[in-house]
Amino acid sequence: MISLVYLFLGNNSLFGTLPSQKKDTLLNVDLSYNQLSGRFPSWVSDGGLNLNLVANNFVFDSSNSSDLHSSVNCLQRSFSCYKNSPIQSSFAIRCGGPSMKINDTEYERDTESLGPVSYKVAVKEKWAVSNVGIFDPRSNENVYRTSEGEFWNTTDSELFQYARLSTGSLRYYGLGLENGNYTVNLKFAETEFPDSKTWKSVGKRVFDIYLQGNLAWKDFDIKKEAGVAFKGIEKKQWVMVYQNILEIHLLWAGKGIYGPAISAIHVTPNFKPTVRTRRKKNKTALAVEILAPIFLSIVSVSVFFIWRSKRLNVDKAEEFLGMGPKPNTFSYRELKTATKEFSPANKLGQGGFGPVFKGTLLDGQTVAVKQLSVASHQGKSQLVAEIATISAVQHRNLVKLHGCCIEGANQLLVYEYLENKSLDQALFGNSNLHLDWHTRFKICLGTARGLAYLHEESRPRIVHRDIKASNILLDADLNPKISDFGLAKLYDDKMTHMSTRVAGTIGYLAPEYAMRGHLTEKADVFGFGVLTLEIVSGRPNTCQNVDLEKMYLLEWAWHLHENNRALELVDPKLSNFDEGEAARMISIALQCIQALPSLRPPMSRVVNMLLGEIEVGAVSSKPSYLTGLPSDDTGSFMASVTITSQQFSSWYESSSSLGATKPMLHEDIGDGR
Repeated sequence: MISLVYLFLGNNSLFGTLPSQKKDTLLNVDLSYNQLSGRFPSWVSDGGLNLNLVANNFVFDSSNSSDLHSSVNCLQRSFSCYKNSPIQSSFAIRCGGPSMKINDTEYERDTESLGPVSYKVAVKEKWAVSNVGIFDPRSNENVYRTSEGEFWNTTDSELFQYARLSTGSLRYYGLGLENGNYTVNLKFAETEFPDSKTWKSVGKRVFDIYLQGNLAWKDFDIKKEAGVAFKGIEKKQWVMVYQNILEIHLLWAGKGIYGPAISAIHVTPNFKPTVRTRRKKNKTALAVEILAPIFLSIVSVSVFFIWRSKRLNVDKAEEFLGMGPKPNTFSYRELKTATKEFSPANKLGQGGFGPVFKGTLLDGQTVAVKQLSVASHQGKSQLVAEIATISAVQHRNLVKLHGCCIEGANQLLVYEYLENKSLDQALFGNSNLHLDWHTRFKICLGTARGLAYLHEESRPRIVHRDIKASNILLDADLNPKISDFGLAKLYDDKMTHMSTRVAGTIGYLAPEYAMRGHLTEKADVFGFGVLTLEIVSGRPNTCQNVDLEKMYLLEWAWHLHENNRALELVDPKLSNFDEGEAARMISIALQCIQALPSLRPPMSRVVNMLLGEIEVGAVSSKPSYLTGLPSDDTGSFMASVTITSQQFSSWYESSSSLGATKPMLHEDIGDGR
């Protein structure tokens, strides 16, 4: 009989509590990156057990005590250590090696052996590391050092002589960082597999690198990147730190033979830090400390009058730059050159903000440049909201903001360029893309995951307010990314709803928001439900070139559901599709478009239902906005774009089931990427 020694259940969306019992032979258990909570059973303190509980929802206090290292509390989903109380603005790690100092940078030691399921929080809790993956049982080592004299590099060669290895997933965390923009510098060297004619040279190490949950480098091959073994290379990228924590994830993604390796990490701020390391004051510093207030009082009056004289000429750009953590900034000249003077040939589209252009930066990176129309006063405030919102969140299913340009009347946003453009063009336009069933399901699931992050994992919570096909962009692998945060709203966990002016796109507006201005994350859930039906059917929510009974997608979908013909909704262009997944998606969509917000599921539940991890359940309640429609051909909630504001308001006010008040209609602000 074979005994189970290893159990890897990380990143599986597991809910609930830990089981009360465990097999004695089971000595390595990975439960990281789930949604587990509750009390710890006695077996978590068993000797010889390797247990990884990173990124769950456990609370480590007197009511839930165990022999687990208390510092794992820093690595729960709430990341409570130093949250809102930063202790540092930079850190450096010599991965796998002893500490060393290069110039003014002190690289901290990282020499402890990590087992197949393990984590470690460094002294003073400034950084941490987590590993999942089985090593060669003969050595079980994941630290590598080159032989003396074997390594060469142009600068800092000693720094590359050590490496931390992993066969699966290796994560480093920066803890207690001051929020803002940082440059992450990762240092690599292939130190195991030399360039030779022996078997040792065939080793291949390919892995993905994620920063703050976003894929930064795919299929990264150290030796291929360097051109030769035993040569140090560096990879740099800007990231946003929010909630005082940074995550660097190296993941073996099934390519190559060996997992990731890294020699050093150096993280530095792109802003002037306010967090300072306390040092003993010398006499000079003490003198400066005494004289500084006197000096400042002398010059303050002069500064005040100078400030007043220039205040009238201060550019309105200050409303952008005063919003908190600053994004990267580009010069107008740089973006003008990148887009070939905003050439019509480079125009990607036109949104409510203004045009969007394809551009190529000086380093060869392709970007999408959103140009704010000078005449769009409303768009300017929305641009501020978009910068603030996207600067604060990072997720693989959210479009990435590279930076902005604020120069006089020129306001632009610089985004990652997504070559496959928007979902509406792929579904409804003249795109050459063929979205098969597997791809459509992937797009639906990825969008759901992005919304779940905004609603439940981001702090503060974020409501997008304009979920629709034109705001879902597709990358090279047809992965979805939610874009256009110009209408996004932030609110905290204690709020039941916000009352705000209605804005968004008719056809995707939730009833309680359209008529009362009551906004919660359930408004996004409604929009997601409409979007899901569009993905399944391959048609927009309102279509004029079909039979009258099929004109409005929500009504047609509900009609098919009531008559047990739901699968007839599937796009006829799809010759093959998974009937079980299709039925599940339609049922989920019908739950999402319920009239009452309380009947719509949260997005985390939607994700689990899409994955088949929990039952979808029967949908029996027909939305009241469908049952109470006017009898004339033009009267439809989803068709309200074709009727007058008076007709729309009159219908809502007569709807006793929702207790309507007059809505505030708002035009579609566009999908400017």
